[in-house]
Amino acid sequence: MTTWQGWHRFATTNPPAPPQPDDPPRSPEERLAYHSSFVTIRTPAINQLATQVRTLMILGRHQQTTARPSLIVTGPAAAGKTTALLHVGRACHLAHTRKNPTPPGSAHATTPVAYVLVPPGATAKTLITEFARYLGIPVTTRMTQTQITDAVCHTYTQAGVQLVLIDEIHRLNPRTTTGAQTADLLKDLTERLPATFVYAGINVTDTPLFTGVRGAQLAGRATLITCGPLPARHGTREPFREVITDIENALDLHHHKPGTLPRHTPYLHQRTAGRIGSLTRLIRQAAITAICDGTERITKTTLDAVRLDHLAEQHRRPTRSR
Repeated sequence: MTTWQGWHRFATTNPPAPPQPDDPPRSPEERLAYHSSFVTIRTPAINQLATQVRTLMILGRHQQTTARPSLIVTGPAAAGKTTALLHVGRACHLAHTRKNPTPPGSAHATTPVAYVLVPPGATAKTLITEFARYLGIPVTTRMTQTQITDAVCHTYTQAGVQLVLIDEIHRLNPRTTTGAQTADLLKDLTERLPATFVYAGINVTDTPLFTGVRGAQLAGRATLITCGPLPARHGTREPFREVITDIENALDLHHHKPGTLPRHTPYLHQRTAGRIGSLTRLIRQAAITAICDGTERITKTTLDAVRLDHLAEQHRRPTRSR
């Protein structure tokens, strides 16, 4: 998805849909594929991000003299940050293309969204090259960073990019010379491109991104959205149980009894530490196992047999200090 063709294919391909009562039964292979890709569960972080992105895009639409306000999605690993970023980006893409369809006979589709990954050990030149690669802007080894940046700003403006999604932002370290130059490049892009920038990274507030003069500039322009573990209880609500119910309702198993998984909410919260990524992986793996062994239902025994990611397993069985 770090090229326009890949992003366009992702955004315009219908996402997996849960089974409907009137649908013909799916084959085992179709149901295995469905649980492998699965639906996107709307979490509180996704809802908050969608609202904030919509508001800030309107707020910055006619802003000309300074950088538009931006957003930073932060949180621990497996908390659903990238999922939230992609979900909101797809929604923006589809909303824009519905309002601005490509004219008949035109070979150029509208380009409302750009998605860029910060490369490991990023320098200003390697990062701006990723921006160029997304829209297929020709780059040669002889081109300077300034030349590539000018080409990117011109092409992105002409293409009508309105939302720039930058993932893995925690890879930047403004305390180093190359990191500082890369942070300055992003600041330059936010001032030159008529677009809203949304960043995502692991525990961004604990990284050098928010320190020093550059960190103060970023903190003064960006709204922080925390995509953290879901609490078992929040006031009178039980957000983790609600998400489990949504996941269970989306399953495609022949003999699974509704209400089984929400009854195991305390166990599932302890098992995954409230991380949405670990939770969906656990239930999807259990569903695939249930299809393969023919039981067609998820039980606590099935869940307990699934080996999760190392982070979740370490939380489940913490090592004892001497």
